[in-house]
Amino acid sequence: MLLGIISKMAPDDYVGFTFFIGYMAMAAAAVFFLFERGRVDDKWKMSLLVSALITGIAAVHYGYMRDYWGEFGASGDGSPTFFRYVDWTLTVPLMCVEFYLLTKVAGAKKSLLWKLIIASTWMLVCGYIGEAMSDGTMGHSVQWGVLSTLGYLYILYTVWLGEVAKLAEASKSDAVKRGVRTLAWFVLVGWAIYPIGYMCMDGGWLNSALGWGSDNVDLWYNIADAINKIGFGLVVYNIAITSSSK
Repeated sequence: MLLGIISKMAPDDYVGFTFFIGYMAMAAAAVFFLFERGRVDDKWKMSLLVSALITGIAAVHYGYMRDYWGEFGASGDGSPTFFRYVDWTLTVPLMCVEFYLLTKVAGAKKSLLWKLIIASTWMLVCGYIGEAMSDGTMGHSVQWGVLSTLGYLYILYTVWLGEVAKLAEASKSDAVKRGVRTLAWFVLVGWAIYPIGYMCMDGGWLNSALGWGSDNVDLWYNIADAINKIGFGLVVYNIAITSSSK
């Protein structure tokens, strides 16, 4: 099956190239984080487990998307939006859980955890309605894009200026402070790649203004998934391994 799919790929198929690179990288990252749990202190084991779950869940869904593309890609219907949002609905809240776990040592409460989970779920549900249920008009795209952005802005504020940022400062750990700030940059810059993909769909601004289509959507999403999910895990791993060695 895999060889048959690869045989369909053209040499200049950048979507397929970034897809398979991301697929294998996330599967390898999941194994790495699981094995490295034995090298860190007990208080960081859950953080590394969550990192392994994030990349592992993504790799499994990329497997489903691989089969989907193999079945429908040649017919021009090869953008597996449904599978991507199922993946994100599980992995993005888990990425927010990492903020709670990292600041738990400074007194983070479960209310913070639930606020981040609700905000991330809101962001994704609105994004799914805007993209998967698009009627091809810019009004629909903008309406649900704005609603999705409200959830994103809440998370962005919380990790840069709000509760997460304050708890990181109160942690008295340089590793936690640097790590949370790095993860905040991922939210600001790395997560910003997803709206670019969203605006490439039919009715999206980049689609209407520049003619960027579905190929651009999947290209941006492949790049964003690999950078954000593996990057998040590596930052958490660095915090855990640095703190444990001390």
